[in-house]
Parts: sequence; structure tokens; C-alpha cells
Amino acid sequence: MTQDANTDVEPASRVQPQRGRWRITVWALLIGLVAILVDQGTKAWAEATLSEYERIPLIGDLLGLQLAYNPGAAFSFGEGSTWVFALAAVAATVTAIVFAFRVRRPGWAIVIGALGGAAASHAGDRLFRQPGFARGHVVDFLAYGNWFIGNVADIVIVTAAIAAAVLLLRKDES
Repeated sequence: MTQDANTDVEPASRVQPQRGRWRITVWALLIGLVAILVDQGTKAWAEATLSEYERIPLIGDLLGLQLAYNPGAAFSFGEGSTWVFALAAVAATVTAIVFAFRVRRPGWAIVIGALGGAAASHAGDRLFRQPGFARGHVVDFLAYGNWFIGNVADIVIVTAAIAAAVLLLRKDES
């Protein structure tokens, strides 16, 4: 079936893939939104419930809950460069949104949505939390032994990175 020169009707073979592509894009964006809501919701809970000075053990000394505000990156690296991390988080969010509109495979939609949502949540912290715009500290509350304190977005980022590595290694390119 071909497109009739007198109509604006697309052939069925072209319409179906476009619908599927938009469905995948919507899923990527929804996954990102869920990541933002869960991360920001757990951070609000942590700020209302936990203390910076007391650790609540969950699994002995291995895992606990303790409120912390992180001005730097992982392991508080680069504490004096918070604005750089704010810029990087915004750039990662924008990149994920662009890729969400280009993704064609469900597995990659999940990865892109998750990474974009986690980046957007961190960007929100960096841009709008104390001590000020583009200098905000990320709220952390999951204490991993005496190694570091993280949050849900950190878990999402690590999980999505592992999923991306698995997708890259797969032969069928899902």
C-alpha cells in the first residue's frame, strides 16, 4: 500500500512503528518521572524522620539510615565544585530527554528513563536546595557501613549503568 497523492493518509506499515516508538518514549518518560517521585519522596521522608547525628541500624553496621547533606559527588568528592555537579546533572537530564524521543528498544527506554529521572532528581537538589541556587546539597540517607551515605537516585544510577552494560553485551540489542 502506498500513500495516495491526494490524501494525507500514511500507509499502515509506517503508522504502526511510529505508534510503537511513541509508546516506548512515553514509557521512558514515565520511568523517569517515577524515579524522580520516589527519590524526592524518600528524601522528604528522611528529612522529616532522620537525624544527621544518629544512625539507625537496619542490617547491623552494614546498612543503616542517617541523614546527610552532600555538597560533592560520590564520596563527597569535589565539595567546592557543587555548581559543576549541578551543571552536569542538568546536562544529563536534557540528554536523557533527547534520547527518550529517539529510543526504539524497550530495554534502552528503561535505562534512559531511569538515568534521566535520577539525574533530574539530583539536578533538583543541586539547583533548589540550601545553601542556594546551583550550590544545593544532595540529600542522602542510606548509610553503607562506614563507606558512604547515598540515596535512591544513586541506586537507580548504578542499577541502570549495570543494565546498560548488559544491553551492550547482548547480541539481540534489546
